[in-house]
Amino acid sequence: MKDKKTLIILSPAFPENEAADYWVPSQQLMVKALKKNYPGLHVIVIALLYPYSCTRYTWNGVEVISFDGTHRRKLKRVRLWYDVWKKMKSIYQENEVIGILSFWCGECAFIGNYFAKGRSLKHFIWICGQDARSTNNWVRFIRPKKEQLMAMSSFLMNEFYKNHKIKPQHIVSNAIDPGMFHAMPGETRDIDVLGAGSFEPLKQYDVFVRVIKNLSKEIVALQARHCGIGRERKKIEAQVMQLSLEKNLQLLGGKSHDEVLQLMHRTKVFLHTSNYEGSSTVCLEALNAGAHVVSFCYPLDYPVSHWHVVKSEKEMTEKALEILQDQHIEYTPILLYRMDDSAKEVMSLINSTGEGHKGKTAHYNLYESQMNNHH
Repeated sequence: MKDKKTLIILSPAFPENEAADYWVPSQQLMVKALKKNYPGLHVIVIALLYPYSCTRYTWNGVEVISFDGTHRRKLKRVRLWYDVWKKMKSIYQENEVIGILSFWCGECAFIGNYFAKGRSLKHFIWICGQDARSTNNWVRFIRPKKEQLMAMSSFLMNEFYKNHKIKPQHIVSNAIDPGMFHAMPGETRDIDVLGAGSFEPLKQYDVFVRVIKNLSKEIVALQARHCGIGRERKKIEAQVMQLSLEKNLQLLGGKSHDEVLQLMHRTKVFLHTSNYEGSSTVCLEALNAGAHVVSFCYPLDYPVSHWHVVKSEKEMTEKALEILQDQHIEYTPILLYRMDDSAKEVMSLINSTGEGHKGKTAHYNLYESQMNNHH
């Protein structure tokens, strides 16, 4: 007789320990929520590329198996797939596997899809961002059915359909864990502008710095902070010095998740300059901490209070300045989605009867009702 019911989760990367809360934050929260809401479920995470070691360990009560596949190219890559397949086969033989969940419609989903097909297992793919773009060549090899696809937002659902001609049937929203937020009584909002994210070209932190510079011309004592690391950090540091912003903008480097949340509670405007984003976790967190979010990208089909969408650097500066100069503006927490609910959506799909679960998720129905209310 096989062991208890098991869910296999395939992810390119996963934290090497519980302190590494900056790695794939949305996926971390999803795994935690699945374990929390279904304590009797055996959750096994298989991490293909990171951590940089082939090991088996426990993370917040979840079994993780890593394969260190980052540097395995060409024939070694095929060997990686074989090793992962072999491990999944062993798990399948020893446990009652109820389904497979792949993060991103990429290499993990490629392995997961063909493994599931051969064993009549349910396989769902969470579309999380870049995988919805036209540059994702994995889709034609995976050949997913629409019933298998769960988009993180309506934007990603439409983007995936536009680029790959397959419309995800389900929306399982990116979300947060409200229990992680601990505002201190009487806490003041002494940070005018906050940014958080990796220094990568996609995030456009050169735009962030220029907006801070323009704001400082109007608000001389402006206080801005940024949390994050990345390959463009030196370039951004040089830009800060070139624009003489040392007194206005502090680059704080890598901070723990809890430290970032505490900074958000002190923030008036959270500035998100990324030029592509499926459903940004930091924006959802900033809203729940009471800050106003100003961004170029927006994941929803309906407006949300305190989330301001702009089309240009000039508009971003103007909107941020308008918020900062408004003496009567409110900093009320806005909770969009709980990850507990998203985890329940996933399990509802996995536990559903019938091939592919033809119905729509509750989140999908919520999107439709919100759109009807605003059109």
